[in-house]
Amino acid sequence: MADTPYDTLAEVYDWLVWEGLLTPQGSAAAFGDVLDELEPGSRILDCAAGTGHLAVGLALRGFEVVATDASDAMVQRTRRLAAEHGADLRAVTSTWEQLDDAGWSGTFDAVFCVGNSLTHAAGSEARRAALRAMAGVLRADGLLAVTSRNWERIRERGSSLNVGDQLVERDGRRGLVIYVWTLADGWEQRHELDVAVALIGDDGAVTTRGERLSFWPFRHETLREDLLAAGLQAAASTYEPDVTAYLVTARRVA
Repeated sequence: MADTPYDTLAEVYDWLVWEGLLTPQGSAAAFGDVLDELEPGSRILDCAAGTGHLAVGLALRGFEVVATDASDAMVQRTRRLAAEHGADLRAVTSTWEQLDDAGWSGTFDAVFCVGNSLTHAAGSEARRAALRAMAGVLRADGLLAVTSRNWERIRERGSSLNVGDQLVERDGRRGLVIYVWTLADGWEQRHELDVAVALIGDDGAVTTRGERLSFWPFRHETLREDLLAAGLQAAASTYEPDVTAYLVTARRVA
């Protein structure tokens, strides 16, 4: 198991991402409606930035960007991607808990926490603490954007093994994605997700990279309550009972 979650998966993370989000431009375009609410040159924090496609895409659009992630391997990938595209941004290894100590209090116009990151906060109190930390670096009336899986649907499905129905190709390499969901009885209990990518070489040899990730799911109504408890007022949501994932935006209460 990796010392920090996603350190091992960083190498194969692109196989887990929808192809349309695998360029900085495509990743930023997916949040066009959110970006339309921001002034040119706004200062943005992308926390839990992953491999950096969104952060680099935001920087290429002229925003002042800081990218953070708890995984140093992910931060290194973000820095490489920024260098490849000539994007000017700062990438820092940081957890949500460390945001309070970074000297960023009240300095960002917007914060992004996307890609199901929030579910890794260990229960409701940790989730609210993470949201409070994000709210703390926002300016008054600053904008938060959070994405999440539809955990109601996943819990209805129950524990399961999901093997990709076709190979996924990234940069000329083929891989098969495998998920094993182990769901607890109660919402507030630790759940586990085993993620593996089996990379298939031209000679048929298979190399596997994977991790076991812990997560604590939440209902969409619970997220709204958590935002309010953290000093954030929900503004909009794309949640519907039948969607796979959804986006919620909120403003810091002045």
